[in-house]
Amino acid sequence: MRYTGLIENYRDRLPVDENTKLISLGEGNTPLIRLENIPATLGKDVDIYIKYEGLNPTGSFKDRGMTMAVTKAVEAGSKAIICASTGNTSAAAAAYAARAGIKAFVLIPEGKIALGKLAQAMIHGAVIIQIKGNFDDGMRLVKEVADHAPVAIVNSINPYRLQGQKTAAFEIIEELGNAPDYHCLPVGNAGNISAHWMGYKEYFDDSKATNKPKMVGYQAAGAAPFVKGAMVDNPETIATAIRIGHPQSWGLAHKVQSESNGWFDSLTDTEILAAQKLLTEQEGIFCEPASATSLAGAMRDIQTGKIPEGSKVVCTLTGHGLKDPDTAISQCASEMININPVMSEVRDAILNNM
Repeated sequence: MRYTGLIENYRDRLPVDENTKLISLGEGNTPLIRLENIPATLGKDVDIYIKYEGLNPTGSFKDRGMTMAVTKAVEAGSKAIICASTGNTSAAAAAYAARAGIKAFVLIPEGKIALGKLAQAMIHGAVIIQIKGNFDDGMRLVKEVADHAPVAIVNSINPYRLQGQKTAAFEIIEELGNAPDYHCLPVGNAGNISAHWMGYKEYFDDSKATNKPKMVGYQAAGAAPFVKGAMVDNPETIATAIRIGHPQSWGLAHKVQSESNGWFDSLTDTEILAAQKLLTEQEGIFCEPASATSLAGAMRDIQTGKIPEGSKVVCTLTGHGLKDPDTAISQCASEMININPVMSEVRDAILNNM
C-alpha cells in the first residue's frame, strides 16, 4: 500500500475522523539508522540509532506537527495560519499552508535565521514579517496578535502539533521492537521532547512496548534555560534552531524529565559543530547544527558512563544539513583543486590526495 503520510498511517491514534480533510505531504516514516563507525571511537559497547527527521518533506521534524496543525486549522475553517520561527517552523508552515490553499504569516528574528530555511518560507509564498528581536519576542507577538486577527497559531503551543510529533516514537518502537533505553533530543522550545514522551507512554500503556526510555534533552550552552533553571533573555548559539531562551513547553518538558528519570545538559557551539562534522565524515549523515546537539551530548554521556554500556540509544536529528549550508561550508578547511581539463592533471590530483 502506498504510504500517504502519518495521519493516515496512525488515524486511529490521532484526533481526526472519516470526514476530516487531511493536509499531508507524505511526512513521517523517516529512517532509523544504526551508526556503524562512531560507536567504535567511543570505546564503549553501546548501540546508537539516528532518527533522521531531516528527510521529512521540508527537511525537519516540524512537518510531523504541521500536518496535524494545518489539518485541524482547515477543519475549523481557518483561512490563515501564523507562527514565530527560528526557521524550520516557518518552512513547514509555509509548505503546508500552500498545500491547503490558505495563507501563512511567519515572524522571524532579524538576521537570526539560516538562509536555507528562509528560502523555503519565501518560495512557498508565506508573508514574512521580520522583527527586530529574537524568537521569544516573536512568540509573544504571535500570541498577542491571534486575539486581534483571524489567524490560527501553529507553533507548538497548538496541541495538535504535539499529537503529530508523537508519531516518531511509534515508528521507533515499531522498528526496534521496543522502546530504546535512552532517547536523546536537541531542546529549544521543548515541544518535541514532550511529544516523544507522549508517544512512548501511549504505546507502553497499550502494551505495544514493555519499557519507556529515559528522555535526555541537550541544549546549546548559550541558550540553556532548562540547565540553568531559569529563562534566558538573550540566547546566543550557532545552532539557530534551538536559539530559544523562553521555551513554550517549559512545564511539559520538566514533567518529562521527572517521569522518565532523564536529564537536561548543555554543550558548547564547538562541541555541537564537531559532532555535526564527525557525523558527516564518519557516517555519511548530514544534519543541521542544532540536530547534532543530540549526538554530541549522547557521546559525552556514553564516554563518562552516565549512559551505561549495553544501552540502546536513539538520537533525533531534527533537521537536514542543507538548512544551513553556510555553517557547514565554514567548517571545511580543504580548498577545491583547480586544474586544466586534461587527464594527466586529473590523475595527479587523485594520486596526490589518496
